[in-house]
Amino acid sequence: MTVRSTGGQAVPTAPKPRQLLALLAARAGLVVPVDLLVDELWQDNPPARVLTVVQTYIMQLRQSLARAQGASTAEVTRETLPFTGWGYRLVVDRERSDASVFAQYAEQGRRALLNGENDRASALLRRALQVWRGPALADVHVGAHLLAHRTSLTESRLGVIEQRVEADLRIGRHHELIDELTGLVARYPLHENLCALLIIALYRAGQPARALDAFELLRTNLREALGIDPSPRVRTLRQAVLDAAPCAESGEPLRAGCPS
Repeated sequence: MTVRSTGGQAVPTAPKPRQLLALLAARAGLVVPVDLLVDELWQDNPPARVLTVVQTYIMQLRQSLARAQGASTAEVTRETLPFTGWGYRLVVDRERSDASVFAQYAEQGRRALLNGENDRASALLRRALQVWRGPALADVHVGAHLLAHRTSLTESRLGVIEQRVEADLRIGRHHELIDELTGLVARYPLHENLCALLIIALYRAGQPARALDAFELLRTNLREALGIDPSPRVRTLRQAVLDAAPCAESGEPLRAGCPS
């Protein structure tokens, strides 16, 4: 986690204030109730005089932000991290928030993909992914609320990766995608859509045998882990590879699968 301003970094090194700032940043612009802050930091085991402890952490954060901004603590208290009467609100310009920038490019890329603007979609989705520097909140202890936020961010990132791969497949980059998709499938062995994208990339790269192997590995993983078979869409894609169907070669949208 980083918080930068003209005066430098503003992230505390102590675990609890760092966690507190992370939750405020995750809900930037919104009032975060004190009860929720307490629940995130201590769950069912808050310390004695917990409100005083929270106020102390908030004071430390305000001082750090004041140093980073070259402002007074009073200005930060009034404009950047005010108390509303029932919670605290971190005021952040959305254009300076990595999560907001990611979401903006991701949405633009998604719309471009839906409109068939494949080159533009690929470029926008890549810009969204370039915002990421590594796993979300990797250096912050997380409680229940930050865990939910981190999970949501991670799922959003994976969805953008899928959409970017789909855009790249539509514009003929199947050879370039094989290594990336192979790694993603190894990391997410039960993820059907990633496997489907790998099957398509392999088939279009002239490797139908490997495409069928990818399907069989997915089927084995699903049966062993969940006791189920791949979805009809992926089974239809396998049959299209066996039949050398034109839909497996085309650059048409992939989410609907090949016609039976």
